[in-house]
Amino acid sequence: MANGPRRRRTSWAAHLALLPMALTVLGVYIGCVLWSVRISLSSSKILPRHDFVGLAQYVRLFDSERWMTSLFNAALFGLLFISLCLVIGFLLACFIDQRVRGEDLLRTIFLYPYAMSFIATGLVWQWMLNPELGLQSAVRAWGWSSFQFDWIVSQDKVIYTIVIAAVWQASGLVMAILLAGLRGMDESLWHAARIDGVPRWRYYLGIVLPQLGPAMSSAAVLLAIGVVKVFDVVVAMTQGGPGQASEVPAKFIMDHLFSRANVGLASAASTVMLLTVIVLLAPLWYARSRAAGQGVRA
Repeated sequence: MANGPRRRRTSWAAHLALLPMALTVLGVYIGCVLWSVRISLSSSKILPRHDFVGLAQYVRLFDSERWMTSLFNAALFGLLFISLCLVIGFLLACFIDQRVRGEDLLRTIFLYPYAMSFIATGLVWQWMLNPELGLQSAVRAWGWSSFQFDWIVSQDKVIYTIVIAAVWQASGLVMAILLAGLRGMDESLWHAARIDGVPRWRYYLGIVLPQLGPAMSSAAVLLAIGVVKVFDVVVAMTQGGPGQASEVPAKFIMDHLFSRANVGLASAASTVMLLTVIVLLAPLWYARSRAAGQGVRA
């Protein structure tokens, strides 16, 4: 009988210990979000103002060609980045799942790029893709004088160089997540597939891949967050150029917040990105909550 009050006291102590962190989350994170939304509805420039201009900042934002270019680039980058990372990460995970020799070393090699900062990644790939110093120059020095790979200075193709660098860095993370899912599967499935004469590639596509849904969704969420936050690699590789060809929303926000001293417009842009994230993640959250509810009822 004495265990009940003791457990309640322990529970209250745990809640009191967590109270400072809860207040920090409510006061700092949520408070800053609400403050940004409020500033986006004002005519703030260099310093915040507390007047109210309605959606004027949002109208001005979507009238900006630079902002629309950044949204298009973010959508294109996100589509290619997430899909390529999932495909390459899945293939790498399947490869390592074969219990290959030197598995630990290969896992380290594939995951190592993710340990680098995006600034370092961007600088490395900027040098490699520089037409005068990198890959194009090296191949021409080997005798292929007509070889051309100048995407990083092409307005039509520069965004693809950002995708290449980002995929190189993040594919290893997807590999690690999916490999953990693979190693958690019942090996009897593979033995049964072998008895039925199912080819290995068909086993991975038809049996393994559907069961990796939760791991895939987790990896996709992490990659989507990376798409919203992409900034460092763009600044390191192209500074948003040539022109505005590789502009992304995060760089637009940072430039207007610090370089152009337009707090109101930057807050409006950040609010739009927040709403975009909520719209994208709400269906996933709903699906997971519904699946969890059905599991409890079962």
